This record gives sequence, C-alpha cells and structure tokens, in this order.
Amino acid sequence: MNAIKLHPLKKLEIILAGEHKEFATDLLERAGVKGYTIVGNLSGKGSHGLYEGHLMFNEDDVLIMIIAAVPQGLADSLLDGFQPFFDTHSGVIFVSDIQVCRPTKFMVACPHEVARFQS
Repeated sequence: MNAIKLHPLKKLEIILAGEHKEFATDLLERAGVKGYTIVGNLSGKGSHGLYEGHLMFNEDDVLIMIIAAVPQGLADSLLDGFQPFFDTHSGVIFVSDIQVCRPTKFMVACPHEVARFQS
C-alpha cells in the first residue's frame, strides 16, 4: 500500500475588516498566491471587545478571514507586506505549520518580494 506523501507549508489566517478585503486579496495575488478562501461574517472577542457578526447587505461592515496555504519563504514575505497595514488597522494574522498532499496546488510560479507591491 502506498502512503500519501505530505509536504510542509504555512497556513495564513488573516482576519480584518471586510472593507479591507480588496487590499488583502490584491497583496496575495500580486505575491503569486494561487488560491485562498474567504470566510465572512465572523464573530468573536479581541482587544477591542466583543464583535458580533451580523447579516447585512454591506460586506464592508463585518470581519472576514482569508485563509491561504503558502511556502515558508512566501509566508515571510507576506507577513512583511502586511506589517505596515496592521500598524494602522485592526486585525491579526495567525500562522501555522500544515502539511498538504498536493503541493503543486499551492506552489507559487514566480515568487515576488511582497513589500514592493504595497501602495
């Protein structure tokens, strides 16, 4: 029986206000991230207190989480790229070690230095 070969990656869970979704997804795409998942209408508690998700027609007025799996080097560059944003805006990025069985689905064709793509 053949065992599935697993490959290490980093999982980024980026939580921020929905109004900043375009900034975050643009940064990910410019860095060459091949895909991501967006979860909307988050609820929780943080340093700013309780935040309750609510269904509205305005997606900008809720918290979202963007989940991406990337190689270590790209994770480091993305964290550098997001740092100035989080210096002035609410939110957080969680980084964890994961393993995937189809690494080509997550590998970046041409890694870029993310910092140069900031506005």
